[in-house]
Amino acid sequence: MDTSRKRTRSCDSDEIDTSVSVAYIHSNSLLVESSKTPNIGKRAKMVHHLIKAYGLLDFVKVIEPKLATAEQLSQFHSSSYVDYILSLRNESEEDDASNHSSTDESSEDESDCDEETNEEFGIGYDCPPLKNLFQYVSHMAGSTLTAANTLINGEADVVINWCGGWHHAQRDEAEGFCYVNDIVLGIQELRKKFEFVLYIDFDIHHGNGVENAFAFTRKVFTLSIHKYEPGFYPGTGSLDDIGIGNGKYHSLNIPLKTGISDEPYISMFQSISEKVFAAFQPDCIVVQCGADCITGDKLGDFNLTPKALGLCIKHILSWKRPVMVLGGGGYNLVNTAKCWTYLTSVILAREIPSEIPEHKYFTLYGPDFDLEITPSHRKDCNTKDELGRTVIKVTDLMNKLRNETLP
Repeated sequence: MDTSRKRTRSCDSDEIDTSVSVAYIHSNSLLVESSKTPNIGKRAKMVHHLIKAYGLLDFVKVIEPKLATAEQLSQFHSSSYVDYILSLRNESEEDDASNHSSTDESSEDESDCDEETNEEFGIGYDCPPLKNLFQYVSHMAGSTLTAANTLINGEADVVINWCGGWHHAQRDEAEGFCYVNDIVLGIQELRKKFEFVLYIDFDIHHGNGVENAFAFTRKVFTLSIHKYEPGFYPGTGSLDDIGIGNGKYHSLNIPLKTGISDEPYISMFQSISEKVFAAFQPDCIVVQCGADCITGDKLGDFNLTPKALGLCIKHILSWKRPVMVLGGGGYNLVNTAKCWTYLTSVILAREIPSEIPEHKYFTLYGPDFDLEITPSHRKDCNTKDELGRTVIKVTDLMNKLRNETLP
């Protein structure tokens, strides 16, 4: 191979401390369970194999996740929802035992009943029934709980769990492809050691489940940067949603329109996040890196490249706090694998070649076989004046937060 053609991908500002220790949550069973959902299929496997192909696993501490128990799930989710998930596990086991041979005449009535119950708990169109849902949920939640305990135990400065980041699930129901809110469970776990936790959400969809969970507390600050336009899911997360009661000024939403590109996004994030960091002074940070904000995603229409998220991650790491990095959305599987591999290299401060290395899923990256993702010609509907007004509003809100916390 002609190595003279090779280029490298790296961020070009704010150096990262190469002495930072990084852990990486991984197991084969986690990859298998992550592949159960039809909307993302083999995404987790593609991400892991590309990271491995670039040799980045040589620079991380690989940690095998523990499975979450029903009791751990109940730390956030309602007992009725957890019992429902457990009942599906039992049904799955019974189905396996009978080899699907039942011819009970009442099966049609039972099916109608199941449908009603499924609807009650959000199992349906966007969260289709999964065989042995408890096994899936315990893996997703367990991976992020393991990541949280990695930081709590001081095993790493940064921990990566690309299989986590399911931010839409509510206390008592699944929502938006999310069957469990592993992020909420992870933040609750982190708070056993870290009093103040900052949550940052880059997914193109509003992190409604996480915001709802912590809307009333001053101990967790949620910052979500997302598309906010009529008809776009989930339809929440306006600039006026700032928290409730004791949690007032501890939720911050940055609503954007179609087509935001790298330069204004990076500039806005750095300005806003600095104000949030100064006002809230977190002890630990959780970052959801939904790759559906990257150009080319079938469920998103921003015009960002991984470089934008890379610079945002570098900015977060410059604060020198323990950081948990999670996945999330991302429905262009090739672009998501490219994005999260690139972000892994950024976190590790390792330059990697732009040429995709040969590996199990190599052919999916054709015809260019290049790590770089180029922006489209989509119009940016966000004006400079609108973004400027948003920053002014955020400045005012963070000043109010500062005043509230003064002794």
